Amino acid sequence: MSYAGVLALALLLDAFVGEPDWAWKRVPHPAVLMGRAIGRLERALNEGDNRFFNGAMGVFVLAALAGIVGLVIQHLPFGGLLEIILAAILLAQKSLAQHVQAVADALRQSTEEGRNAVAMIVGRDTQDMRDDAIARGAIESAAENFSDGVVAPAFWFLIAGLPGLMVYKLVNTADSMIGYRNKRYEQFGKFAARLDDVLNWVPARLTAVILMLASRKWSAWSVIRRDAPLHRSPNAGWPEAAMASTLNVALSGPRAYHGEMRDFPWVNGEGARDIGAKEVDQAVDALWSAWLVLLGVVILLAVVS
Repeated sequence: MSYAGVLALALLLDAFVGEPDWAWKRVPHPAVLMGRAIGRLERALNEGDNRFFNGAMGVFVLAALAGIVGLVIQHLPFGGLLEIILAAILLAQKSLAQHVQAVADALRQSTEEGRNAVAMIVGRDTQDMRDDAIARGAIESAAENFSDGVVAPAFWFLIAGLPGLMVYKLVNTADSMIGYRNKRYEQFGKFAARLDDVLNWVPARLTAVILMLASRKWSAWSVIRRDAPLHRSPNAGWPEAAMASTLNVALSGPRAYHGEMRDFPWVNGEGARDIGAKEVDQAVDALWSAWLVLLGVVILLAVVS
């Protein structure tokens, strides 16, 4: 079966099954295993005068091992079935939609419940968030994680099969753990952060196009092109600007990290700022519409390949 055929089945399996709690209470999730390996690497090598080299070589070796594991699985008996299952596990459409929907549901109960729910999916300070900031955080997370957790894994599976997906997930996990600009990780995690930027460059822009196609709002492209570069990330601004323009809401803007307010520019600043649970619901709908577009493209590729 072609990579596209395997991916189409994996996308469907993830959408229907998602991340069942009963399974991961019995065995560790592959991303958890990757995280443990990265944590051990960091504790062993993040010291001395060669932290950048240590981090680069460590991530390179772990990524190579992840790719080798994917290659081995491809050649096992019933390897095709294992590929579908593992690819579905490493995609995150259903779990992403569930986590974002949980914010909308919590926000309808109270602001405090909304803060608790959004704290599960964002890294900013949430204790003083108002309803509009909670909604923005959820929508931004929806857009960025659709790119990182669905489109990018699918893209790298189409390019290089399970080894490509495994390498991408290892690098993306490393970036989420050590790719920070602070005293501890500035040097050690720099290679992981830059490599993650490279691997997400094309998928982030594809995500913006997919979100626009799903909404059928062609005028959104001018906003995407204008505002995506305003984001502090070279990639995250593209899906975020696409989601903002297709929903006609303003995203990004000022927020607090570790007690310090940071004055980020608005994305689609002319959009609605007084938003709440309804707009988060719309973001979830947009995720599923975009997923259908992605699935349709993958099925088309499977048919013609």
